[in-house]
Parts: sequence; C-alpha cells; structure tokens
Amino acid sequence: MNKLMKLSGLATLGASAMASLPAWAQEATEAAAETATEAAAEVAPVMDKGDVAWMMISTVLVLTMIIPGLALFYGGLVRSKNMLSVLMQCTLITAVMMIVWVVYGYSFTFGGGTGAYFGGFGKLFLSGVGVTSTATTFDAGYILPEYVFIAFQMTFAAITPALIVGAFAERVKFSAVVLFTILWATFVYFPVAHMVWDVSGLLYGWGALDFAGGTVVHINAGIAALVGCIMIGKRIGFGKDNMAPHSMTLTLVGAALLWVGWFGFNVGSNLEADENAALAMINTFTATAGAIVAWVLVEAIGRGKASMLGAASGMIAGLVAVTPAAGTVGPVGAIALGAIASIVCYFFVTVVKHKFSYDDSLDVFGIHGIGGIIGAIGTGILSADTFGGVKAVADGYSIGGQTWIQVQAVVVTIVWCGVVSAILYKLVDMIVGLRVSGDQEREGLDTTSHGESAYHY
Repeated sequence: MNKLMKLSGLATLGASAMASLPAWAQEATEAAAETATEAAAEVAPVMDKGDVAWMMISTVLVLTMIIPGLALFYGGLVRSKNMLSVLMQCTLITAVMMIVWVVYGYSFTFGGGTGAYFGGFGKLFLSGVGVTSTATTFDAGYILPEYVFIAFQMTFAAITPALIVGAFAERVKFSAVVLFTILWATFVYFPVAHMVWDVSGLLYGWGALDFAGGTVVHINAGIAALVGCIMIGKRIGFGKDNMAPHSMTLTLVGAALLWVGWFGFNVGSNLEADENAALAMINTFTATAGAIVAWVLVEAIGRGKASMLGAASGMIAGLVAVTPAAGTVGPVGAIALGAIASIVCYFFVTVVKHKFSYDDSLDVFGIHGIGGIIGAIGTGILSADTFGGVKAVADGYSIGGQTWIQVQAVVVTIVWCGVVSAILYKLVDMIVGLRVSGDQEREGLDTTSHGESAYHY
C-alpha cells in the first residue's frame, strides 16, 4: 500500500514539473504512473452492470415465488372454502415482512455488528444506506448497490414465514398469522440468517455451507411448521372428512412458478453472473428433475399409480434439497441429492405423518423441513470433488469434517427454531388466540375471516 501511495504521488506531477525532469526521469515517472493506475484498478472494487442487472432480475424472480407461486401452490392444496385465506396470508406476510426488513430486519441480520447471533442496530431504518453505498459480493473485487442486496435478501425474509402457514392452513386466525410472522422473523429468522450468512455469524465462522438457505429458510420454516401444527391441533374432521386439494391445476401452476422463481433464489445467491452462477443454474434443473422422477417411481411402486400431487411434491422436495448445495455440488451429484431427498420426504409425508398423526396440512415439515435437513447434510458430502463437487480434498476439504459441521449447523437451527417458535406460538395464543372457532372453521376462512369467496356457484 505504501508503494502504491508513492507511485501515485509521482503520477500527480504537473506538466511543468515533468518538463523540468531529465528524459530518463520523465520515462520513469510515466512508467510509475501506469503502474499506479494498474495497481489502483486491481484494488478498487468494480460494479459490473451485468451483475447488477442479474441481481435485480433474481430479486423479482424470488418475489414471483411468493406471489403468485407459493400462494397458488398452497391455495390449490386447500379446500375451496379456504382458498382466499391462503392467498391473503401469503400476500400480507410478504408486505409486512418488507416493512419489517427495512425498519430493523436488515440491521439485525447484516448491520455490521460483530456478535455471533445478532447484526446490531447500525442500520435501523436503513441508516447510512444511500444510492452510492455498496455491498461486496463473494469476489471482493466486485460490488453491488446496497439497495439491490437489501431487496434481494428482503424477498428471502418474506418467503420464509409464508412457507410456515401451510402447516396450519384452514384453521388459524388471520391476526395470529400476522403477529406470529413479525415475532418469528424477529427472534428466529433474523438471528439464524445472521449466524449463517454474516461474516461474524456463529455458523459462518464454523464454516457451514448454505448457499441459498437450506438452514435459514427451509429447516427454519419446516421446524416452525411442525411445532405450530402440533400446538394448534388438528383440523376438525381430520382423518374422517375429505380434505383433498380442491384444484391440482392451480397447485401445478404454483409449483411451476416456484421452480422458475427458484432460479432467482439459487442462482441469485451467487451475487454475480459468473461460472459459479452457471453451476447453480444447472443444479437447479437437475436436482429437481431427479426428485420428480424419484417421487413418481416410488409412488407408482407403492400405490400403483403416479399422481400429479406426487410430481409437484417431488418438484418442491428437489428444489429444497439443492438450495444449500447449488453452488458447490456437481450436476450429477445434484440429481442424486434431489432423488434421495425426494424418497425420504415421501416416507415422512406418507408414513411418518400418519404414524404420529400430526396435521401438517400441506406437508411443510415433511418436504421443507426434511428436504432441508437432507440437503444441508448432503452438501457436506457431495460438494467434494470426489463426487463431482467444487471442493477439492487435496486443498484440505474433508468430507467427514465438513459433514460434521453441517450436522452441527442443522442441530443448532432445529433447536433454536423449535424452542423459540414454541414460545412465540404460546405468546400469540395468549394475546390474540391462535385458532378460529369451530363454526368458523366449518364454514371456511374465506367468508369468516375475509368476507368473500374464491368461487361463486
């Protein structure tokens, strides 16, 4: 750095001063100026318009995952009398989380604090952030406008609590959903996101790999969903009444939009449009394909028929599983990861849930929670170059060591989310009550909570 400063000083000589120097000195000064310019170019971060444009597109793609993707996926899976309630929950959660993220969520997660669990108060209300402020990408030589990074992470904060509502759909008060979302984001999502993705975070410091949110988004949402559906209780008529999805057409439309939007989720998490983004892109294709085929095959063997619901479920299971691994496993490893996760998720959805008789309405735990766990642990194994990943064992990467770190990260996430979520559900129940009345549940939440219906016959 001192050498660079000296060279820069020579480069600032005026024209008259240069003319007074001998020819050899002028040549040396000009050479020094060129060297200083090249060195400065190496040191100064660069804002690439291609990266910025891709990150803007990725942000919009993730928003598409929530509205209309997740809303339609969940909406098609519930009974027709609860269709609008799910759409409304996804819509308001998205809006509320955008406000919460700007007011304090971004600061609590990426506020510049050095705590292992908390990002600090340094960027409350986006204090200090402006049109000229920047955020560094994974390559320290490149930067993004900080507003772009904030918006991208904001969509992650919005979709995660929206995933949870599928576990207790058709029976929860709208006010309870909103209050729980705010509290849960504050005490679960922001701390876990800081631990995993901030350089001062606990799990980041351990070296845990989570490319796009296996722990932060999916395990987090899945565990909160399991705790919620158990504490809230089963739907009236569960196991007796017909609770089949009212529109598999809408469910597939929603699932397809989720898959398309997931390219923003996974590929955008690279923060740059480069060769590693290309790896995340192809993995988002291959893992999902492997998962769909695996679910359909297992279902065809076990039930004698392959269902559209099974194909859609396999699609989501594969996307969930590859989320933490998208940037480090190879395309073939991604197929294996998606297939394995899909089979395990199928087992939990069809066997474990019925064995323990908990009413996870839309299988949030069975797919997001279990798929996230399989994906997070599988990342430690399949990221090694031995299996086609990008982590070279010769460079010190240990499959056993990394997998143990991944297991620890999963355990921390499960415990933190499980304990805090249980406390928050109880608190919300004490304040506004979690569950609607029996009469309201039988009539349907569309009319009793929102005064309108999705369909008129």
